[in-house]
Order: sequence, then C-alpha cells, then structure tokens
Amino acid sequence: MMVPSQVLGYRERDHPEGTAATAPQPHNGGESRGLLAPLWAPLSNHIQSQRSAPHFQRDPEFIRHQMAMVARYTSFFSPQVIDIDNIPAEGPALVVGNHSGIFYMPDVWVVALSLIRRRGLEQPAYALAYDLLFGIPAVGPFLRRIGAIPAGGREAEEALAREAALLVYPGGDLEACRSWRRRNRIDFGGHTGFIRLALRTGVPVVPVVGYGSHDAVVVVARGDRLARLLGLDRLRINVFPILLGPLGLTSILAPPLPLPAAITVQFLPPLDWKDRGYDPENEADVRACYEEITGAMQETLDHLHAEHPHPVQRGVANLLRRRTVPWEEVPS
Repeated sequence: MMVPSQVLGYRERDHPEGTAATAPQPHNGGESRGLLAPLWAPLSNHIQSQRSAPHFQRDPEFIRHQMAMVARYTSFFSPQVIDIDNIPAEGPALVVGNHSGIFYMPDVWVVALSLIRRRGLEQPAYALAYDLLFGIPAVGPFLRRIGAIPAGGREAEEALAREAALLVYPGGDLEACRSWRRRNRIDFGGHTGFIRLALRTGVPVVPVVGYGSHDAVVVVARGDRLARLLGLDRLRINVFPILLGPLGLTSILAPPLPLPAAITVQFLPPLDWKDRGYDPENEADVRACYEEITGAMQETLDHLHAEHPHPVQRGVANLLRRRTVPWEEVPS
C-alpha cells in the first residue's frame, strides 16, 4: 500500500534531483508572507527535522491488514481497472498518474491496490508524499509503513534502485484541486522532474489515467490566492479550495462528503525512453517526453469520458444494484 503524493497539498517541483525540495520553503526564497505565516514556521522546522528519520520502512504485513479497509472505501466508487497487465510484473517502474478528487482521491487508492495485485506484497512499491505529513505524530509513522517516502533529495532514485514501483503524481495539489469545469483535463502544470528522473534512471514509465474522481466533489475555485494570503506557501501548500456542497459554498476546512461517482483507472502501455538517446538536461528532449506522456493520457481520458459521460449517475446506479466487489478488472 502507498499513500498518494497529494493529501494536504504536495506538488512535485522541478529540482535538479527530479522530485522536490527537501523541505517546505517560501516560494520567493525569503520570509513567507501571509496572515498566518508566523504560525507555520515551527511546523516547517519540525518537518525539516523529520527528514533525518529512515525513509524506507515499508511493512508488507502491516499493509496486508490495511487492504480490506481500503477496498471497502474504494467500493463506494464502484471502481473499474483496465489493462492492469501493463504494469511490469517485476523490476523498477515509474508509475505516473493524474491527480483528482482533492484528498478523497479514490482512484489513487485503486492504483495502489492494483500495483499490489499485479506485483504482490513482497515486491517493493513506494509513493512520493508531501513532507508535511511525515511531521504529524502518528501519521508520519503510518505513512512510512505503507510505503510513502518524502518527495525530495535522492529518495526517488534510491527507490527505483531497489527495483521498486514508484508512484508519482506530478500535478500535485494544483491538479487535484482544479475546478470542476476542468475535471477532464490532464494538468501537470509543466512539471518535468519525473521526466528527468526517468531519463536518468532508464526505467520504464507507466502512465495511469484515473477518470471519475473529480466528479465526486465540486471544486468551484482552487483558491491559489487565498492560500498565499494565509501564508500556506510556507508549507508548500498552494491551494485553499472553495467547494460546493448540499448547503452551498464551503471550504476545504468543512468539505462535503464525496458523491459516489464511478471511477475508472486505466494503465497505459509502458513508455521506454532509455534507447532514444534523450538527455535529461536537454530541454527539447524533456519537452518531447512530456508532450508524449501528457498527450497519451489526455487521449485516454477523453475516451473514458466519451464512453461514460456521467460518472455520478453511473455510480449511483451501481450502488443501487448493491455492487460490493472492490473493483472490476477489465482484461487487456
């Protein structure tokens, strides 16, 4: 089991190491501004101190005991998994997904379960996660045991060197909290760190497209400016979403429960860039890879939307039929 890379607002950054900065820092390199910025400094310092803890603490037996709970949660969204065989059965792989559904993100948990189902519990699998989470008592140890590692430094390359599957969501909080009107758009925000990571390590890249999660919650506005006003950039939180619930407008502090939108997760054929002679420091090469993967994912997302244009209605119908299976797998 792995935790996704966005729970409270992490997004991948384009640093030389290809993942993220080592700890939350203000965007402007100086003191973070904002109404609540002074409150975040101690937490930011605590996060930095937690980076000295051992990163790789994945516990297969612990994960085994969490799987039933995760399966019950995702069954509310009657998930469907397509082309699971596109996941390499062994060896290192970089699994790259689109991020949706704010912190509910049921498709991410379905991806995690699919990786376990395809590769087994004993094979290593990790996910890049936001630094803040590792600084929270009880949460940090839990995340490490299910396979989360901080997004920064050399952790990502070390995970791949361990022959692991590594899950990353380059769009981060900006994609996960995009407006409902853009729910069917792939939006990595131009982040290319994962491309450079793949080119440096030569591992296959498996795109995975989730569809339907962003229909489960109506995001009215991403709240970029509000996040800056509150000084949340001190923690590298870039959004403060405004949501629509049954009682009207609300915020991420009092989110409505998710709708039972039916979600689909489709794994695309692996992309192998190692024999193309691409240079991770060459912007043209990196851009070519970026356009290739985002183009393929957008085409798949468009197809899934055309096939099932109303995920909420479909999900409600599935619940009324009392579907109880954790997921429906569609063979290649």
